[in-house]
Amino acid sequence: MKGQSMTNPSQAPKATKSARSNKAAEPKEIQARPLRHPWRWVFATILVLLGVWFVISSARNEAFGWDTYFQYLFDSRIAVASLHTLAITALAMIIGVVGGAILAVMRMSPNPVLQGVAWLFLWIFRGTPVYVQLVFWGLLSALYQSINLGFTEISLASVLTNAFLLSVLGLGLNEAAYMAEIVRSGISAVPEGQKEASKALGMGWWMTMRRTVLPQAMRIIIPPTGNEFISLLKTSSLVVAVPYTYEIFGRATDISAALFEPIPLLLVAATWYLVITSLLMIAQYFLERRFDRGATRELTARQLAALADAEGTIPHNVSVIPEVKK
Repeated sequence: MKGQSMTNPSQAPKATKSARSNKAAEPKEIQARPLRHPWRWVFATILVLLGVWFVISSARNEAFGWDTYFQYLFDSRIAVASLHTLAITALAMIIGVVGGAILAVMRMSPNPVLQGVAWLFLWIFRGTPVYVQLVFWGLLSALYQSINLGFTEISLASVLTNAFLLSVLGLGLNEAAYMAEIVRSGISAVPEGQKEASKALGMGWWMTMRRTVLPQAMRIIIPPTGNEFISLLKTSSLVVAVPYTYEIFGRATDISAALFEPIPLLLVAATWYLVITSLLMIAQYFLERRFDRGATRELTARQLAALADAEGTIPHNVSVIPEVKK
């Protein structure tokens, strides 16, 4: 009859067999299990036990002078000294960043005279210990009392006896030598095509550096600059060589000399350095995130899924692009 389809009964078993064979041929779902790391937990347990033992033994050790430690932890002299430390660090870092940028540009300049002057500066300040440099800055008044210009004589007594100024200059010029290499590496990381495009637009070498290269290099310069600032904060304890004793370490040393208890006052100074450094590390983290906002990676959806699976977290600053069909 019309409208009715006739099915061959012999074809039904064949269809059933083919469906069963296809089902049997399908691969089984992989039951992936994460690798176990029992030795990690063993090692972590040992570290925790050692940490607990150290804390308990230190708390019971009277040689640490915990009563003196808590008495002077929030002493007004130490608090004021922390402000002096921050002032020295901030001013020295400003000199270091500005001087480092100038030195980096001089080293990359086509002018051989500027290259030679920059190389000589870096050779001296990177080749000698910062403590020795600070001692020389403190003794500068014994070398130069005045400058004779022929028609007049300028006295340097008020300048060269200012321990705070000498401390800032000593740390700042030393920091400039290291910042120069950081800035130079950031400038070198900018693609050559950016510089060539600026030249094609008629920009000179200096304008290319100021308008094109340096703004792009900041993303690379910022992270090590934050590390240098934190390192400079701790290096400021060496200004006692000038001598300048109104910062944290100098004040703690003066108080410990009067009490004949150096250990608790050293712990006080270490605590203040640790707190300030921790706050600076937090600020550095947010500053790096701000400058990383413009840096994105282009990944396909499959690459992003594989990367997230490998790292255990979804990476940031990633833009998803469509896959190219072959």
